[in-house]
Amino acid sequence: MLPINETMGQYSELFMLLAAGTYTVAFIAFAWDLAKSSKMLKAVDLKAASSVAAEAKVPVAAGRAGGNDVGGPAGRTERPTSAITSVSQTAGGDMKYAAKRRIPARVAVAVAIIGVVIHGAGVITRALGAGRVPWGNMYEFLTTGAFLVVAVFLLSLIRRDLRFLGTFVLGLAVIMMVAASVTYWTPVGHLVPALQSYWLVIHVSIAVMSASLFTLTFAMSALQLLQSHRQKTLAAGGVDRLGFMRLVPNALSLENLSYRINTVGFVGWTFTLMFGAIWAEKAWGRFWGWDTKEVWTFVIWVVYAGYLHARATRGWTGTRAAWLSIAGYLCVIFNFTVVNVFFNGLHSYSGLPQ
Repeated sequence: MLPINETMGQYSELFMLLAAGTYTVAFIAFAWDLAKSSKMLKAVDLKAASSVAAEAKVPVAAGRAGGNDVGGPAGRTERPTSAITSVSQTAGGDMKYAAKRRIPARVAVAVAIIGVVIHGAGVITRALGAGRVPWGNMYEFLTTGAFLVVAVFLLSLIRRDLRFLGTFVLGLAVIMMVAASVTYWTPVGHLVPALQSYWLVIHVSIAVMSASLFTLTFAMSALQLLQSHRQKTLAAGGVDRLGFMRLVPNALSLENLSYRINTVGFVGWTFTLMFGAIWAEKAWGRFWGWDTKEVWTFVIWVVYAGYLHARATRGWTGTRAAWLSIAGYLCVIFNFTVVNVFFNGLHSYSGLPQ
């Protein structure tokens, strides 16, 4: 009979596998919703355009034939009314359609909820098996981070319709789960002495939450760049090759939302840096030692501080702000992957064989 910690560890791995599969189904459903909605909205546009063209001609013929023109050139009274009504229906078509509970989107959200429940069971059983909080190595940090990314996304749907992010958020979650299982898998085990502290709960939990928020804003910034390019193309009279982006808010709305979330994430990362310094003093007798991990944690803080400052006071808006946000997240990825794996130091707690 296997010890309880190994049994819980096996249950955790099974839950993680089921969660990854469920997220994949949700990802496909969100992608299907984007494709289906884009196709339907295009058909609505074509129909509305035909209606506008037809209504623009009919009043003219009637006015000239019957002499019923009122107040001006032939058809002037009726043509603007009908045409404006049709155009307004077309312009509002995206919003009206987005307000409907699209079946693929509803299925995707339901499946994602099932997935996050299964994922939560995997995180809890990992904690029970290890007898501690489940973020003591890279495998646990990544799986817990993926759980928080999806959980925060689903909770945000209660207040705001962000289903347009579903494809990108669930896609990132699947990548994180696969990377954790294939590259960073670590069996259930005890922590090294330096990590056996209550500061692990405080410091790393805030770091995981902040990184999860930065993951969401990374997706928003990428969408902002796509939407900005699409808007410029349409303004120049080009062909809309990104029809699915019609379900996504305009670039300015994405930028504002990303900015607000990045502000919260930055506050969390500030506490991560502060509590890490306090923990370092408790563990090694100094607040700062220029360890590679410490340096890159500070680099991330500087990049996001620069992003917030440049956008708020220097007018760095639009694509420049989006690229700064993306640069910050790339620093987070570099800190988590390259620094943890290839740089030896006091923070070499990846759990991977050296």
